[in-house]
Amino acid sequence: GINAEYGKQWYQRRVRGVLNYYTNYYYKSNLRMLKYVAAACVTGGVGLIGYSSMAGSAEQKPFPNILSKDSLVAKHVTKDRYEQLSGITTTTSGFTLDKAIACAVQFDNQHVGIYAGDLDSYKDFAAVFDPLIQEYHGIDANAKHTSDMDVNKIKGNVNPAAPVKSVRIRVGRSFNGFGLSPGITRQQRLDLEKLLASAFSNFSGDLSGSYYPLLGMDETIRQQLVDDHFLFVSGDPNLQAAGMERDWPEGRGIFHNKAKTFLVWVNEEDQTRIISMQMGGDVKAVFERLARGIKAVQESVKAESGKDFMLTEKYGYVHSCPTNLGTGMRASVHIDLPGWTANGVETLKVRCEELKLQPRGTRGESGGQTGITYDISNKHRLGYSEVELVQCMID
Repeated sequence: GINAEYGKQWYQRRVRGVLNYYTNYYYKSNLRMLKYVAAACVTGGVGLIGYSSMAGSAEQKPFPNILSKDSLVAKHVTKDRYEQLSGITTTTSGFTLDKAIACAVQFDNQHVGIYAGDLDSYKDFAAVFDPLIQEYHGIDANAKHTSDMDVNKIKGNVNPAAPVKSVRIRVGRSFNGFGLSPGITRQQRLDLEKLLASAFSNFSGDLSGSYYPLLGMDETIRQQLVDDHFLFVSGDPNLQAAGMERDWPEGRGIFHNKAKTFLVWVNEEDQTRIISMQMGGDVKAVFERLARGIKAVQESVKAESGKDFMLTEKYGYVHSCPTNLGTGMRASVHIDLPGWTANGVETLKVRCEELKLQPRGTRGESGGQTGITYDISNKHRLGYSEVELVQCMID
């Protein structure tokens, strides 16, 4: 009494489901059992799918050629792990291991080389992500992350006599229910932008300002954002390879307050990049504004949608790049260092390493260095609280 076409489709789905399960987890040692299960499913049904098509579906993907031979991906994505995980597709955004490691496969200059497409990625591909994260951040398998944004715990401030030009502190934050930038679907990205734009309209006091979507942006506004060094643009090869510039520039934008000391980037490398900054060396004031801004974003979105930040006990705040897990924080100053410039950048890197800091050019991570001004920031993200990292940078 079952409709023939419906019955056919049902059995096809059942057979493929069983087949995919055993392919992902037991391919090598259970190939015979796999074929037996496939044949049994067909025989136990109505024999609508031939045995030969089942055997063909069980073929394993070829192991990719990872060009970044010295990357953490090359070390932790072994052939066995790839065979175990390559057939899995995440629930939230349909992400795969192949998409996660695209940068390490396409480029030969990656140190890490992997991104997560959603929170599911860190769970479904844990056999790769967990040891990689532990090695990068220097934590053990039982480590737990603690967040602390209490500005009253900060001791002291940057010496006014220090040649600090400006302070900038940023964090990334992601919301439950949406994919991360490498995997987020077009509709999820649009829904998230709409939700955030509404949240920004609720800001008051010194946080109040305007949201500027990239799509259809007026040329006058665009040029002003460029002049203010606020605008993020397309064209980064890593972001493109990782899938973060799909549907560009739709669903992306920038919010800033009237004083231009508080910004939020929407749907760039992370769902949000929340930024506080100002001229001079008052790190405590910048951190205090950041803490209020993060809270304003969180509470406004939660009140409207019920969605909260992605936060896990193990890895803290969830980001697309595993290097940003934990706080997702970069607390930095632009500072003139003529002596270190004369001694060479490599000697500066050694000294910063001793202080748990990281030197970069003022043009960013890949923008190079000009003159004597450097961007000096905390090195760590995970395993330390926000207060600890800011205090480290101040000290």
